[in-house]
Amino acid sequence: MPAGLIVKALSGYYYVLPESAEGSTASSIEEATVQCRARGVFKKRNITPLVGDRVQYELTENGEGTVTEVHPRSSELIRPPVANVKQAVLVFSLDEPALNLQLLDKFLVHIENAGLETLICFTKRDLVDRGEEEPEDETEAQEAAGEVEGVYRLYEAIGYGVLVTSAKQGEGLEPVREALRDTISVFSGQSGVGKSTLLNALLPHLELETGEISLRLGRGRHTTRHVELIPLPGGGWVADTPGFSQLDFLEMEPEQLGPAFREFRALSEECRFRGCLHHKEPGCRVREASENGEIAASRYEHYLIFLAEMKDRKRRY
Repeated sequence: MPAGLIVKALSGYYYVLPESAEGSTASSIEEATVQCRARGVFKKRNITPLVGDRVQYELTENGEGTVTEVHPRSSELIRPPVANVKQAVLVFSLDEPALNLQLLDKFLVHIENAGLETLICFTKRDLVDRGEEEPEDETEAQEAAGEVEGVYRLYEAIGYGVLVTSAKQGEGLEPVREALRDTISVFSGQSGVGKSTLLNALLPHLELETGEISLRLGRGRHTTRHVELIPLPGGGWVADTPGFSQLDFLEMEPEQLGPAFREFRALSEECRFRGCLHHKEPGCRVREASENGEIAASRYEHYLIFLAEMKDRKRRY
């Protein structure tokens, strides 16, 4: 029975690339994929094949196929629904829409909980720099640049890889290409931040659809409507995924939240109580660190917001 990789899922179909065709060019891969349905027994077992799954399949008489077995996964994300990725590239714009650090931290929590490596990629640097061309906006431009540098340093100090790009000006693209080489990565982030635009700049042959930003609403249209693995020249895959305006914590418990903040981990071992939630408990080393500036105020504030959201969810259910 042949084996393959699910490279796209759309409208109940799974597009499987046979193992023998892996390493082919993008155009050859499209021709080689087999359009499959999943076995009905998967639904009874509460199994849903995902893009990134290694599977066994069998060919049917009409030239299509049926996925018969899903191999064990090394990782799994719920939203976006993708399996076996090793690295998450969180794409957030510096402007239009405005940089949302609370949402960035929420994405980071989910990625940490999933056990993936993380690269933060800030896009649209050209929108921050544009004021430098107008003398009356020079001070404002300098302040904006300083804020970008501060955010960059914050997340780098926590231990994340951080890159700043401008697809329009071709800035910072080569470091992104290098980070994607020889691994399976997922692109994710808020809608309208430029994920598809960045991928188009990295791989011009893609011609992915991009969307305009609504200045009145401050958010973008969802231009990516399904998850799909895209082959990279020189090896590796990247998943372009739908954007999301919000995430919930349905798959996490409050006790899992603290460890998802990297800078909390070592400090939490010094808390007085085991299982400390770093809120109102006496002798909390994490809370002490937030008060004396060892932990960024924004990070601890977002932690408390997420903790309250999780506790409220438990009360409602």
